[in-house]
Amino acid sequence: MTRIFIDADACPVRDETYRVAQRYGLHTFVVSNSLLAVPTSTLIERVVVTQGMDVADDWIAEHAAAHDIVISADIPLAARCVARGACVLDPKGRILDDNAIGMALAVRNLMTDLRDTGVVTQSNRGFTRADRSTFLSALDTAVVKARKRAAGHGRPLPVVPPTA
Repeated sequence: MTRIFIDADACPVRDETYRVAQRYGLHTFVVSNSLLAVPTSTLIERVVVTQGMDVADDWIAEHAAAHDIVISADIPLAARCVARGACVLDPKGRILDDNAIGMALAVRNLMTDLRDTGVVTQSNRGFTRADRSTFLSALDTAVVKARKRAAGHGRPLPVVPPTA
């Protein structure tokens, strides 16, 4: 069964994710380092981890599996989850999968190096209404694909040897 994991401490699309999860009946884990308000629902589970660097990321990476969806802007966490077969979406709707994660990691590392040397000092643009809309569309698509894969429709066809 497909589940959703939200890297929730700084996630601007929690409410949108709750609505989509409710519509599809998906169990959702809201993982954070602090107590966050979540809707009262049997489908939504709040997970508060101990304080510490990357503890929430570690919890998500250990629990996310194939056919799950992870919502996070953290590229190293995304790479860990993709390696486990999960689909990762950032809050702006960018899908991070096997095809995209390598480039995302390379860009992240390059930008970190440029910031560290003072070459780049500006931060990313703000979160917009268009980003929210793109995210909702991408999440809906990811849920449909993940559920099909989980049901076995996304498996490659078996190779059948030719008959003589």
